[in-house]
Amino acid sequence: MAEKIPPEERLTNLVVALMATEIGLTKQQILESVSGYRQRYEQGGVTTALEKMFERDKDDLRALGIPIETLGDLADPNDLREARYRVPQAEYDLPGDITFSPAELAVLSLAGTVWRDGSFSRDARSGLRKIRALGIDVDEPIIGFAPRLDLTAPAFAPLQQAIENAEVVTFSYLKPGDAAARLRRMKPLALIDAENRWHVYGIDADIEEERTFLLSRIVSDVAPTGERFDADLRVGAGERGLAGLLEVLERNIAHLEVNPGTEAALRLSRRSRPAARGIDVPYLDESIFADELASYGPEVRVIAPERLRDAVIARLRAVLELHEVAQ
Repeated sequence: MAEKIPPEERLTNLVVALMATEIGLTKQQILESVSGYRQRYEQGGVTTALEKMFERDKDDLRALGIPIETLGDLADPNDLREARYRVPQAEYDLPGDITFSPAELAVLSLAGTVWRDGSFSRDARSGLRKIRALGIDVDEPIIGFAPRLDLTAPAFAPLQQAIENAEVVTFSYLKPGDAAARLRRMKPLALIDAENRWHVYGIDADIEEERTFLLSRIVSDVAPTGERFDADLRVGAGERGLAGLLEVLERNIAHLEVNPGTEAALRLSRRSRPAARGIDVPYLDESIFADELASYGPEVRVIAPERLRDAVIARLRAVLELHEVAQ
């Protein structure tokens, strides 16, 4: 039986491989050589399933903001029969006039490490050593890539496996304000990273409607049911799911007043839009954003919408009551 490589490790291996080549890799080269595909590849065998896996992986990485280029034949760029794929190094190169001290490099390296060395298989570590042997410093692109993949949610791996298998799953999901979790039955189609949080996009199998769930609100194991769905539903699912989340961001705009020079100003300004008075900040999830705003205390005030302001006030009052009880 072929060694099983976790989906997140396969994605990492693919990104590193595509970053390590200027001329690009063909699909055949990827399936034969990149860990995660190579274990399932059989010379002369049928590769349809592996090719579909690669296409889904490309969609997932592009949804994460990783630019995967498709290159045609060197003599005829429009000829894509032997297309090659790469991640352009220019997207990750720093300007030449920027330098870091040894201490700063150590901090950046630490901050960019999502998977500790021990979490990689021996095969993956061997692959990294081979890339370094070619004179390619893999640490720099990984710093640019790794922070996007926070795979701490326990539901991530089983959901990714269910997507690959086109299998219906069940899980318990707890919405804010609900007294108890509700059992969901879903056809998972894509995992999407938005606002540094993982979401699963798919179809509610009970009502056959599209739904997106936040992985951190899944409060049970993700259980496969053995029931399969049409694998073609996965095509373009990452783009559809991300487009839906972007629509939510366009609808949910918080109008805030923030004290200059504070932590709130530093953090919120990174994703804010200028307004006549204060700043406008788009947000996906009211409950999570209210938690964040409440954590800034008097540094930020919510002007609108009213529901968000009430949610922040409720959290601040709860903190005050806890302190009064403690005294």
